[in-house]
Amino acid sequence: MTSTADSPAAAPLVRLSSVGKHYGSIIALSEIDLQVSGGEVTCVLGDNGAGKSTLIKIIAGLHQPTMGTYEVDGKPVSFASPRQAMEQGIATVYQDLAVVPLMPVWRNFFLGNEVRKGLRMDIGFMKKTCRAELSAMGIDLRDVEQPIGTLSGGERQCVAISRAVYFGAKVLILDEPTAALGVKQSGVVLRYIVQARERGLAVIFITHNPHHAYPVGDRFLLLNRGKSIGYYTKDQITRDDLAGLMAGGRELEELSHELEGAGGSAADIAQVFAEEVTELGIGQHPTRQEGSPR
Repeated sequence: MTSTADSPAAAPLVRLSSVGKHYGSIIALSEIDLQVSGGEVTCVLGDNGAGKSTLIKIIAGLHQPTMGTYEVDGKPVSFASPRQAMEQGIATVYQDLAVVPLMPVWRNFFLGNEVRKGLRMDIGFMKKTCRAELSAMGIDLRDVEQPIGTLSGGERQCVAISRAVYFGAKVLILDEPTAALGVKQSGVVLRYIVQARERGLAVIFITHNPHHAYPVGDRFLLLNRGKSIGYYTKDQITRDDLAGLMAGGRELEELSHELEGAGGSAADIAQVFAEEVTELGIGQHPTRQEGSPR
């Protein structure tokens, strides 16, 4: 796959180079490289404690990296707050959406950004705009007057995505948007991620589920204990390889070798681990093509 991010004429919207984050003696992230371009979905995968939340906070402007460089549109940045990141077009939709369940959809859409006509809110404009923006994203709600709490989890995620796009997001960070959803609602959210990509946005999709990431992703960064264990374009890795790496196959393989060396009953246990590795299909890990990001 040839991506615009690899073209010298088009700098990535976001680029992290050798970024690390330390909290005292605790190393939360180490030597992370990442680039995100318009019209692409970059998936960041990892289990709990892998460093996904720290990475989100750095990109969103909540935290500054301890080391490395952070560039937006090819220029180094150092955000002091999420508002500064928002001003650069970087919006984050967190898993626990900041919505008021009893307020109508249109009110939540403009929450904190209300449009006024004189001293009063321009309710007619906000309702019309909310309906039009949701429709542009392919979201067909029965009534924008209904409380947002009556929507499904997938629909609420999609309203939040549409809101971020309307208020000028160029880079959209989605924090585990499908984590608490069933299969059908996850499919709804994945469809809107594709819609955002087709509108030219750069999407950073944070997830622990390779089966959700692979169908929509263009690039894949895998994290484990704050370190990158792989950074691939879609033509460099299969869905099975991705699932195998996420399942910890590499650690099982290493542990199997250690147990084999111990002999005795430990060798029998090693055989079990070896069989697990074979079932995961990660006995041979995918390799990066020459010149690809690490």
